Amino acid sequence: MLKRNIALGFAAAFSASAALITVAQARDLTVVSWGGAYQEAQKKVYFEPFKKATGIAMNDESWDGGIGVLRAKVQGGAATWDVVQVESDELAVGCDEGLFEKMDYSKIGGEGAYIPPSVNPCGVGAILYDFVLGYDKDKLKDVPKGWADFFDTKKIPGKRALRQGPKTTLEIALMADGVAPKDVYKVLATDEGVERAFKKLDTIKNDIVWWKAGAQPPQLLASGEVVMTSVYNGRIDTANKNEKKNFGMVWDGALFTLDSWVILKGSPNKDAAYKFLDFAGKAENQAKLSENIAYGTSNKDAAGLLQPAVLKDLPTAPDNIKNAVEINVAFWLENIDRLTERFNKWAAK
Repeated sequence: MLKRNIALGFAAAFSASAALITVAQARDLTVVSWGGAYQEAQKKVYFEPFKKATGIAMNDESWDGGIGVLRAKVQGGAATWDVVQVESDELAVGCDEGLFEKMDYSKIGGEGAYIPPSVNPCGVGAILYDFVLGYDKDKLKDVPKGWADFFDTKKIPGKRALRQGPKTTLEIALMADGVAPKDVYKVLATDEGVERAFKKLDTIKNDIVWWKAGAQPPQLLASGEVVMTSVYNGRIDTANKNEKKNFGMVWDGALFTLDSWVILKGSPNKDAAYKFLDFAGKAENQAKLSENIAYGTSNKDAAGLLQPAVLKDLPTAPDNIKNAVEINVAFWLENIDRLTERFNKWAAK
C-alpha cells in the first residue's frame, strides 16, 4: 500500500510538472522593444494590426538593453521572451554565444528584400536611427550648433543629459573637443584619446544628468530639468508631432546605428515569431512606422512609399547623414567592458 501511495505521489508530481512545462510552452508570443513613443508607434502599425490580421495572441514588453539580461533569460532556461529588438553589439555578442536562433530569411521575404547592413545570420534589421543633440526651442535663445555648444556652459548655462555609460558619451566628448566625426574611432582607439574624452567630460561633470531609457530625454527637456540632451531622433520627432512640443535637433555629428529583431534561442513560439517578423518586415508596414516616428527602416522598398515631407526628417536623408558617424560595433565589442569599468569609476568620483 505504501509503495502504491508513493508511486501515486510521484505520478501526481510528474503530472503537475508536465502541466507546468505545457503551460510554459503554450504561452503567448512575447515581443520586446524599447518602450515609450517608439513602442507606441510599433503597437499602432505592427502589434495590433498583426494580432488582428493573424489571430495570434501576442504580448509586448519593454527593456533597456544589456546582453546580461538576455544571457539570464536564455541560459536560465526560463525565457519568457520570444522576439527582442537589440542593438548592434548585443546582436554580435548574442550571435557568437548562441543566444539567438539562426534567422531563416525564407520565412520573412528573403534576404533580397532588405538593405544589406540589416541582414545578419542571427537577426534582421528593424530600424536605423540617430543619437542627436536635442533641445527646446522655446527655452533656448542661443541655438546649439553642435556638441561643442553642448559642452559650453558659459554660452548655454544649465544641466544637460547624456546616456549613462561610455558608448556614445565618449564619442560625443571627442567631437565636442574638436575631433572630426570621421576620426572619432581612430582617436578613441588610443589611450590618449580615451584620456582626452574623460578630460572633456570633466568640464561638465557637475552639470550632467544621466539617462537610461529612451523615453527619458524628451521628458527631461519638457520638464526643464535639462536644456540639452543626447536623444534618439525619433523621440524628438514624436514629441513635436504628438505632444505639440517645439523641440529642435542638431544632425551635425549625430551617431547612427541599426537595431535588429532576434528570436531568443529555444523559443516555444518560433512559428508565430517568424509570422510577426514577416509582417513587420513588409515595405508597406515599415513605411507606416516611419510616418509615425522618424526612423529609417530595413526593407528596400519602404522608403519609396514615403512622401518627401516624411523622408526629409529621417536619419537616412542625405543632408542628415552627411556628417554623421556610424557607431563602431567592432570597437565596442572589444572595449565595452574595459571602458564601462573606467566610466563607472569616473562617474563615482
